[in-house]
Amino acid sequence: MKSLFRVSIIMLILYGCNTHKKDADFIHYVKPNIGVAHSRWFFYTPAASPFGMAKLAPSTNGSYGNASGWEAVGYDERHTSIEGFPNFHEFQVGGIVFAPTVGSLQTQPGTLENVAGGYRSNFDHKDEFATAGYYSVILKDYHIKAELTATDRVGFHRYTFPASKASNIIFDIGHRQGESGAVVDADVKLVDSNRIEGYVITSPEYVKKYQKGATVNMYFSAVLDKTPAAYGIFIDSIPMAGQKEVKGPGAGMYLTFHTTANEAITIKVGLSYTSVENARLNLDTEAKALTFDKAKQQTTDKWNDYLHRITVEGGTEEDKTKFYTGLFHALLGRGLASDVNGAYPKNDGSIGQIPFNGDRPACNHYNTDAIWGAYWNLTQLWSVAYPEYYADWIQSQLLVYKDAGWLGDGIANSKYVSGVGTNFTGLAIAAAYNAGIRNFDVNLAYEAARKNELVDEGRLPGAGKLDVGAFVKRGFSPYIPEIDTNQRELTTKGSAFGASHTLEYSFSAYAVAQFAKALGKTADYEQLMKLSKGWKLLYDSSAKFIRPKDSNGQFITPFDPAAPWIGFQEGNAWQYTFFVPHDVEELVAAVGKDVFNKRLDSIFTISQKSVFGGGKTIDAFAGLQGLYNHGNQPNLHISWLFNFSGRPDLTQKWVRAICDEFYGTEGIHGYGYGQDEDQGQLGAWYVMAGMGLFDVKGLTAPSPSFQVGSPLFDKVTINVPGRKAFVITTDNNSKQNIYVQSAILNGKPALSVPFADLVKGGTLELKMAATPKR
Repeated sequence: MKSLFRVSIIMLILYGCNTHKKDADFIHYVKPNIGVAHSRWFFYTPAASPFGMAKLAPSTNGSYGNASGWEAVGYDERHTSIEGFPNFHEFQVGGIVFAPTVGSLQTQPGTLENVAGGYRSNFDHKDEFATAGYYSVILKDYHIKAELTATDRVGFHRYTFPASKASNIIFDIGHRQGESGAVVDADVKLVDSNRIEGYVITSPEYVKKYQKGATVNMYFSAVLDKTPAAYGIFIDSIPMAGQKEVKGPGAGMYLTFHTTANEAITIKVGLSYTSVENARLNLDTEAKALTFDKAKQQTTDKWNDYLHRITVEGGTEEDKTKFYTGLFHALLGRGLASDVNGAYPKNDGSIGQIPFNGDRPACNHYNTDAIWGAYWNLTQLWSVAYPEYYADWIQSQLLVYKDAGWLGDGIANSKYVSGVGTNFTGLAIAAAYNAGIRNFDVNLAYEAARKNELVDEGRLPGAGKLDVGAFVKRGFSPYIPEIDTNQRELTTKGSAFGASHTLEYSFSAYAVAQFAKALGKTADYEQLMKLSKGWKLLYDSSAKFIRPKDSNGQFITPFDPAAPWIGFQEGNAWQYTFFVPHDVEELVAAVGKDVFNKRLDSIFTISQKSVFGGGKTIDAFAGLQGLYNHGNQPNLHISWLFNFSGRPDLTQKWVRAICDEFYGTEGIHGYGYGQDEDQGQLGAWYVMAGMGLFDVKGLTAPSPSFQVGSPLFDKVTINVPGRKAFVITTDNNSKQNIYVQSAILNGKPALSVPFADLVKGGTLELKMAATPKR
């Protein structure tokens, strides 16, 4: 009892006297299985640390790969068998699969339809448990309990076997996994009695498209705590007993053990993108003395520490689950690509070295999906609660710029994987500067951002914005009907998405213009500000829509504002007409305030019937023809626009409705019904909305501020090391009392929260009621 009392006192000191112990254990609310019916390869990786390299998870169909490089693959709520446990899960990166079995040796995974045809096993969700940093499941066909956890660069597998003379562990190395693409080469080797090392080199679909000939390399060094009784290699379905090394596509190795009942075998696997030697170094540095249980506790503590930076009190248990699961996803994506010694994969395939700052590398390098849309979720969240990661991310992007000459929107091992053919990295850099996050080479960052907005000569395909030259010359990007869908992001005189590109380039030009002004670059500022008005060239005042123009400068005909893909990427004119975040006031004036409010309110009224997106259709693009599609990036700011048109109550109403109805807590109804949750973006949106803070301009204004919404909780505390806490409180808050009556910031009435005030710490007090304040 004395020991328990001491622990309780310590927890109260750490987390505050008003926080219950259950609330201090934030991973209690993290449910990774939410929304996994149609999840991208990188979405479901419970056994990982925040922003880690080692991302372990079960795979139900990862071996299937995917044709285009973006389709949902890896783990699906509706599947009933597991084929193995891959160690790498990142955008365009995947592989190094371990799989335990008992009985006759099989060296191929089999299929969902024919489980017995491979080493996969059936499982039940009731025998599965997942949270931040840990995963476990019972493999029914083998009576094996599989457990996974991880440090930053080291994966831990623990397999508990039944009594058997034929307990196997399959190391399936030379096959594609998830978004990894075809295998170019592989190697696996039994180095000594209990260490296996090797690599796999893949050619992902997006790398082939944006940087032809480049590859993604993954390396590993795995140590087992038990010596096998037998071993062998295989190529696809052909095993060869007693051999210690095999090379080439399809390569793998198996170990066979004699196990007693409930005997556990643990594997620690160091991972790297640079070399086997560095995989070994990562393993020894991070985990040489760690047991599985100690690693699990260490990672649990790290997750709780990261999640603790935003603590919420009050509200429903369901809302807390959505909130912390969303925060988990926001902190899971865009993981480490550099080693403990600062080695990192360069764009040209060689190995780079990050300089040291004292006894550690000055920054980390990261893999990352495109930053498309992330200024309405991730970068805002990073700036509010994780500024050190935001700075690291920028330094990582600048490594690629220094190595290859252009910023990358998405990168996989520093290889360009633009994905959507745009590039908002310069905008994200400018926003960080505005937010006071400046511990990077500011002059180099400005050079890179300016080049990204204004230069087309010599532009690499993977840098995106290949039509930026046309935009700079004409003020808009002409609509050019696509000839080949595989090339539509690679045209230079315009684009199949000319209208949406014009809107996007206008926004990013505005952002970098503010960066230029802050640095005294007057000529650049004036040029960029002129370009930021490009959206006006496509505004059709007669229809009150953004409308594509052809190469002759004429509005296209016929014109259907509901038609997706015709001038607009992953959306339509109904959705994209509101994509003027930097000039919202001018857009409202152009449309007319009454028309603007009525149109936008009716859009949400109608869209509510389809769950604010694609209804219950399980597909990433289900909502592209709708009036509003919360399941995709171009729409994520629209519900907050009423703050600029005199109806903040409608923002409060519709943001709450989206939080309650679009977001769910089930495997199928999670982020909509199988929508496109790109490395934590939709989760981060929920977090920002749940706090009642959002910036339509994505922190790009010279003195950025957050618009105030309707928080889901009675109290929100933002705790960032080195900063005074910022506390948001609500009085009389409930599911019915969703309307803000008054907002008091540090004792004074306020309509918004300047970012500078938030980082200084203080209080925002909101009074709530069931009817709008007019």
